[in-house]
Order: sequence, then C-alpha cells, then structure tokens
Amino acid sequence: MMTATRREWSELYTFFTILAQGGLAAGTAEGTEGAWLPVALVQRQEHDGPRRYLIGPEEIRIQGSEMDERIPREDFATVAQMILDTLAAVHDDEVEAPEGVEGFLDAVRIYDLEAVTDDRTDLYVAFYHPETPLVGLRIYSRLCATDPLLDGGRTANLKMEQTGIRFSQPAVYKINYTENPDSPAEVARRMLYIESMGGIFKYSDVCDRVFRSNLHMIDLHFPRVLCEMLRIFHLDQISRIDELTALIEERNPLKIKDELIHKHGFYRHKMKQFLVALALGLRPAKIYTGRDSAVSGILMVGADGRITVYHKADKDVFGDYLFTHTRLEKGLPDKDKYGYLERENKLYYFKLNLKIGFVRR
Repeated sequence: MMTATRREWSELYTFFTILAQGGLAAGTAEGTEGAWLPVALVQRQEHDGPRRYLIGPEEIRIQGSEMDERIPREDFATVAQMILDTLAAVHDDEVEAPEGVEGFLDAVRIYDLEAVTDDRTDLYVAFYHPETPLVGLRIYSRLCATDPLLDGGRTANLKMEQTGIRFSQPAVYKINYTENPDSPAEVARRMLYIESMGGIFKYSDVCDRVFRSNLHMIDLHFPRVLCEMLRIFHLDQISRIDELTALIEERNPLKIKDELIHKHGFYRHKMKQFLVALALGLRPAKIYTGRDSAVSGILMVGADGRITVYHKADKDVFGDYLFTHTRLEKGLPDKDKYGYLERENKLYYFKLNLKIGFVRR
C-alpha cells in the first residue's frame, strides 16, 4: 500500500481541488472567502518536466512530455474528497493512500506528490484564460504542520548587548547551564535572571550580514523594532504580530513622533511590508533587492479544506491578512544557537531568533 506524509497529501489535495473547482476564492483580510476567481490552467512541475492542466467545462486536458490526455473533472473532485476524508480520519504523519487513489495517480502519471521546484513555487495558475500570465503560488496548509513564513535558523538571529552588570566567567557558565538545551523556556529564564541582577539588554546588531541588509531594505531601523518584539515575546509570552506591534507603538523603541505612529501608522506599515516581502521571497541568507520573485502569492488551505488565494496585486488585503494571522514562534535554542550569554570582543551578547509562523485556528 502506498504511503506519504500529510504534507504531500495536502499539496495533492490542493492541486486536485483547484482542478475540480475550476477556480479559487480570493481571501479577505479577515481570512474568509471573497470574490470567486476562475482558473483556466494550472501548471505543475512533474517528474518529466512542467505539465499543463487546462480546465474545461467537463474535463481536464493534460499536456506534457509525450502526454496529451483528457480526464473528467469529477474524477479529480472524487479523489480530492477521498484524500480530505482520510486526512481528517488519520492523525499520523504517514498516511496510507485511500483505496483507488494510487491507481488514479498512475493513470494521470503523477509520481511526485510534492512538486519539486527551485523557485519555491508549488503551482502556477492562469486566471480567467489559459493565455494570461502564469501566477506562481506557494501552499500553506492547515491539513498538516503548516510551514512557517520565516523559518528562523542561525542566519535569523539578532543580538543584544548585555550591560549594567559584569558577570564573572563562573556566573556566565551558571546562567547558561541547562539540562535541556533545546527548551525555549530556558531563554526567558536566563533573560529574567540577568535583569534581576541588574543586567540591561540593548539592541546591538543582526548576526548575519545578508539578513541585516535585507532588513535594512524595509527600514534602516527595522532590526531594532524586531529585536524589541522578540524581547517582549520571550518575557511576556505575547506572540501575535498585531498585538506585538500595538505594544511597539506604545513603547516606541525608535523614539519617533506620535503623529508618525498614530496618523501614518509607521510601525504597522513597516511590519506589513516585511510580512508581504517574506511571503513573496525575502529570506535571511539570500540577497533581497525588492524585485519580484517567482512567488506572486500564497494559497491558504484551512482545516476544513477550503482554499483561499492571496496575491501581490492586492497588497493591502494581503498585508492586512498576514498582519492579523501571523505570530512569532520559538525555534530550538541549541540548534539555532541563540538564548545564551556569549562573549565577543570582551563584551557579552545575548542572541534572539526570529521565526514567524501562522496563528493556529
């Protein structure tokens, strides 16, 4: 019996559902379904190269390398529903193929359940007419463990200088020691202890030079804002981006004028700009120039299987949705090398890791 991961089945479900529906609902800022957008064609990277799936009234015409076949649309709808029902009934990460699905995949010659691409897209779609420009989309699904918007890692670390008190080397060892090095709770414990002893944290720098420059493309002072958000996140256990931004507006780490904060919405604007940039391709270790990438939008798949699309053509809705539906997350401190008091050039620094995911529904 064929088995695959929930992520693989989820992507296949999304792909088949778009073919069966013949369209997508535009997502609203609240995360609900908006206007209906007809889809004329889906292009997907298969084992034999790119393959085009043209959506007709009753059938799907599949064109690819040595392939030109027609399959009833209702077949894709049936298989998509079988996959959704199976994912709802089985909670393991490895899921067996529903009866009959493996034969259907062989019939349409799909052997890779996840599209393998170099440009981070999962699907390309043409709205309204097959000759319109293709739109590259990335899938984020709640039918499996949802991919983060920003996956953290060592290159996404920001560091604060620790001042106010100078700890001896044995004291530093005691502060850093833990029996569970990958517990994010240890990060807050160390910070609280340092502050209780008179220590002060102040923003210093972004650890990776490429990520520093990428953040400066949003704003030269944006890393300082993110660092303050991370500090609040660990100490006050507030994770949602919109709630953290509201606190940033109150604390005003950049000491800008109230008019710029409240009338122009400076902090909110910069955060939305950053989130949209992440969705469209900004990454810590890759030089970001602000130019468009292959990813033009995202597909959000709900736990009930409903699919909504967000596209850069409507950046206001896109930004508003991301602003109210994302949160900071905690990576593994030992793996991502953050959350310890470290000495560098006779000074002590404390790193925090930036990881952003979608809120749970």
